[in-house]
Amino acid sequence: MTRRTISTEFIYQVLSLVVAAVLVHAVYVTVVRPNADAILAEQAAAMQGDSEYVPERSFFVTIRDFEQEACFILMLWAIAIMAFKGWGTVAETRLLGEEMVPVPEGMRILPEDAREYARQLEALPPARQRALLPRALLSALHRFGATRNIQDVSATAHAVCDAEAERLESELSMVRYIAWAIPSIGFIGTVRGIGEALGQAHQAVEGDIAGVTRSLGTAFNSTFIALLISIGLMFLLHQLQLQQERLVLDCETYLDSRLVRHLATGYERQGE
Repeated sequence: MTRRTISTEFIYQVLSLVVAAVLVHAVYVTVVRPNADAILAEQAAAMQGDSEYVPERSFFVTIRDFEQEACFILMLWAIAIMAFKGWGTVAETRLLGEEMVPVPEGMRILPEDAREYARQLEALPPARQRALLPRALLSALHRFGATRNIQDVSATAHAVCDAEAERLESELSMVRYIAWAIPSIGFIGTVRGIGEALGQAHQAVEGDIAGVTRSLGTAFNSTFIALLISIGLMFLLHQLQLQQERLVLDCETYLDSRLVRHLATGYERQGE
């Protein structure tokens, strides 16, 4: 991957994080927290008027705290990163339907022809040249022209695919970190909520359990939301990994069926 591609992806990740933070915070300030505060005030008044009143569970109250806000920001950031990776994978998958090395059935590619076919790939736009399939084909053709050995060509092509699989796997490390960080943030909310509840234990002894109840709600709601988000992210991550693995396997199949089987070291272009 070129430095330009790395810079573009880095800028995209930074901007997506900023946009996610701004959007989520704006929704929390204008919608979530005002509604949650109104619901809590209404429930507190109802509890004072009726000792048997049981407050209903509210979505706004469940997600109102800062830990849940941070979890939603990270969720949108991870989705944006995976969308970028997925879009690139889909674009590369479309190349598998094209004849990158047009060889009529029954024709053979000799070592002397490798340079001519390589020029066709080198004439592709830079963005397409960076895709897995053109890179693997180009490496295979260069290897064939240099060694005149079909087995070396197959090994080189598959080595490029294996290296790409490892690169794709490593580039998902940030998404895996986010999927791990979200439950951790939820547990931080749990610790904070329990700590606040313990700090208000004297009020509960005196009969005022409103503060303790709210703090315990913070403790459990933060973990609840974090675990739900983490489950959803892991599902999307596994779907993206499956898509990338299929791309690499399909590329290897393409190389074997569209290039390697057409190679010949003799001087005859027709037949075996």
